[in-house]
Amino acid sequence: MSAIPTQQTRKAKILVVDDDKIVLRAATEILSREGYQVVAIDDAVEGLAASKDPTIDVACLDIKMPNLSGMDLLKAFKQSRPDVEVIMMTAFATVETAVEAVKGGAYDYLTKPFENIDVLTLAVGRAAEKKALRDRTKVLEEALSARNQFEDLVGQSGQMRSVFKLVETVSYSTATVLIQGESGTGKELVARAIHFRSPRKDKPFVAVNCSALTDTLLESELFGHMKGSFTGATTNKKGLFEAADGGTIFLDEIGDIPAATQVRLLRVLQEGEVKRVGANDTMKVDVRVIAATNVDLAKAKETGKFREDLFYRLNVITVQLPPLRDRPDDVPLLAQHFLKIYAAKVGKKVTSISPGAMEALTTARWVGNVRELENCLERAVVLCATEAVEVEDLPPEIRNNQRGGGDIEVFSLAHLPYAQAKKLAMRAFERRYLSALLDRSSNNVSMAARAAGVDRSNFRRLLKQYEVGGRTMKAGENDDDGEEFDEAAG
Repeated sequence: MSAIPTQQTRKAKILVVDDDKIVLRAATEILSREGYQVVAIDDAVEGLAASKDPTIDVACLDIKMPNLSGMDLLKAFKQSRPDVEVIMMTAFATVETAVEAVKGGAYDYLTKPFENIDVLTLAVGRAAEKKALRDRTKVLEEALSARNQFEDLVGQSGQMRSVFKLVETVSYSTATVLIQGESGTGKELVARAIHFRSPRKDKPFVAVNCSALTDTLLESELFGHMKGSFTGATTNKKGLFEAADGGTIFLDEIGDIPAATQVRLLRVLQEGEVKRVGANDTMKVDVRVIAATNVDLAKAKETGKFREDLFYRLNVITVQLPPLRDRPDDVPLLAQHFLKIYAAKVGKKVTSISPGAMEALTTARWVGNVRELENCLERAVVLCATEAVEVEDLPPEIRNNQRGGGDIEVFSLAHLPYAQAKKLAMRAFERRYLSALLDRSSNNVSMAARAAGVDRSNFRRLLKQYEVGGRTMKAGENDDDGEEFDEAAG
């Protein structure tokens, strides 16, 4: 029975190189009938040129050809296209040539004439399947690698492009990095992005929140302890610096560590040594330190709350993460990103965000930054009853930006750049204006359009664009020359 290639392998491109035109024509006919794309070449030199074709998936090569042997072609393929599966064919089969072909990287070895057409189709089918599997694995690995490298860092604003560029630049060094930014801006995501783009990516990434631990527990967690060094220390314990050896340790909220721990941390940075609590000896560790804080370490240094020498050790390279309110251009991108994540997580077909809801999101101050926006979108997806998130699905504090059918107070725009604030204020004005016109015209579209001095069709487009009051046209009702709007209509 003939081999039936999968849908993926049916699209595979097969190169056949054989100076025997009868064999070449037969192989082409057999493989084409199975759904493969076939490139047939009767000259080995031309076959050598084809070995660089990036679209070839499987190559079937005759071993004995004038000018250039099939074994030479096999070597060429393994140099220029090592991912291509190669099947060798010969009318002069010997154990020696078979072994040589396999050692050279051939996937299979066939004897001509073929016993039946299944011999060729089965061999090509298996080779194409293996190539397709390798390709799929490569795509998945690249996607996973990209995910690990930048995690959920999303942005298109100039500020975030600068952050991405700096991450790319510093990743390949071993320099200490200090990430500064408000809570919820994504400091740990930046740390992970740096680690997973660095030569240490296959080594541990260890994160610790320094503000979440008591002074004694923090030292024990970071540096480890010896049995009996304090009450409750019943065994020797490896610290996080030891656990991160060869990799990266991320010290979040570094500004909250006590003075005694600052001294011990300084020794690690200076000497590359740690000493467990209660131990007499130190041990060498190779750890890259990335620290983060939401406090101004420079000011803390000036007031004596943070050691000056430790500050300069940590502040080799600084990554400043802007608050979300300072980069409103990133809000739509982030919102859509979180929408996709949580729609998939809860299994709901929520695919978009209405213009009104997006406007409310863009003008919000986001005190909690990206983390608050993420929580907002998770809530919206859970509450959403349609395929689009509406203003009503947003938390009350975000909906307040939409009072009066889009009435945005000036103070709510003061944190935005002038051009952005002006654009949003104009949208709010137009929404209020259109809503007021409809109210005065008792929802008569034609009357409202005449009052506005706008063509009725253009007026209706404006109503749809600005989602005025959520109104929709009432089907089948006309005034003297136009339709009405009905807030209650479907």
